[in-house]
Amino acid sequence: MAASDGITIAKRNLIKIKRVPDLLVFTTMSPIMFVLLFGFIFGSAITLPGMSYREFLIAGVFAQTVVFGASWTGLGLAEDMQKGIIDRFRSLPMAPSAVLVGRTTSDVMINLISLIVMSLTGLLIGWRIRTSPLEALGGFVLLLVFAYAMSWVMAVVGLWIRTPEVFNNATFMTIFPLTFLANTFVPSDNLPGPLRVIAEWNPVSALTQATRELFGNTNPAMRVPDAWPLQHSVLATLIWTALILIVFVPLAVRRYQKAVSR
Repeated sequence: MAASDGITIAKRNLIKIKRVPDLLVFTTMSPIMFVLLFGFIFGSAITLPGMSYREFLIAGVFAQTVVFGASWTGLGLAEDMQKGIIDRFRSLPMAPSAVLVGRTTSDVMINLISLIVMSLTGLLIGWRIRTSPLEALGGFVLLLVFAYAMSWVMAVVGLWIRTPEVFNNATFMTIFPLTFLANTFVPSDNLPGPLRVIAEWNPVSALTQATRELFGNTNPAMRVPDAWPLQHSVLATLIWTALILIVFVPLAVRRYQKAVSR
């Protein structure tokens, strides 16, 4: 019952994008802009030992995009709360968890579309996957799984703030430094001491390093920092994902129950 209700809500959210295609257009334009700007502007100024900066860059843009894409969950919930749509859902014979499950699931599909568009853009500017198809598939799956976990974080924030305008400002102020204070666009070794430690233990750094390894966008000439999350990046990303889900799924459900009981 809960699964079928969640699928119904997910379809409703995806149909909304079909009716308002501007949402999807601007969602995909942002990562394309980052790929082109960083690839051609920073790519001519940053040199990395043994590899092209554009190959180094793409995994970072992937990681940044799925984290930003997770914010659609919180934004959608905040808009539904403001417009009273959640109250309409309460009057229907549906599982209470369906709204959260449907919202997070549909946003994974949006992230998948963004990854496809970015991959095609990356191929045009010289990015290549240099591992097996199975490893490459693992990289994309890892990105989407992490994005799904982050969607639950954004669900808590969206249900807590409940105003789309404030939610946009709040998430920008938190996600932007989270994705830049990492190894997304430059190696973490280039950062000063305290910032380097934060970057090395940032879950976005583990995700970025894991996808670089799974796509084969690494080179032995580039030293991997000694920090455990970067030495075991795939395992670290899975651990971060599990911890986020364990903490934020119950928080989101509790927050949703509190919000709809008012």
